[in-house]
Amino acid sequence: MQRSALFAALLLGLVPLSAAHGQDVSGKDISGKDMQGRRILQRVDTNGDGAISKDEMLAARERMFTKLDRNDDGVIDEKEIEGARDAIMDRADAAQARLGNRWRRMDTNGDGKVSEDEFRNRMPLFDLADRNGDGTLSADEIAAVRKLFADRAG
Repeated sequence: MQRSALFAALLLGLVPLSAAHGQDVSGKDISGKDMQGRRILQRVDTNGDGAISKDEMLAARERMFTKLDRNDDGVIDEKEIEGARDAIMDRADAAQARLGNRWRRMDTNGDGKVSEDEFRNRMPLFDLADRNGDGTLSADEIAAVRKLFADRAG
């Protein structure tokens, strides 16, 4: 019970600042910029001014409360927290499986290792997004792929 309460407190306090998908272990992109910070800013900065106001943070926390209060009774109970934890674990398991599958696909010579060349040359998402096959991604192509993923996410 005490563990669940601690988990709920952490979840409620930190969820607006939770990690985003698709970054490396350090949380930085190739140029060294903080990708997690950028994603948090994009998600919470609703007026697009490049900063998170207290009102925006409160709104983000309200959205999270609404998400966690699955039965809309105005409180988050232990059952709802357990459901959220199960959903997080399910997504983590799915991400782990996807990572393993992607790693195996990158190992084009089947030696059980992914060389720098294999890693660099395997870009299925780019190939999927490059609908006209011109070797570049236009804004329309990027938007189409983002929409595809958003639709899949529900």
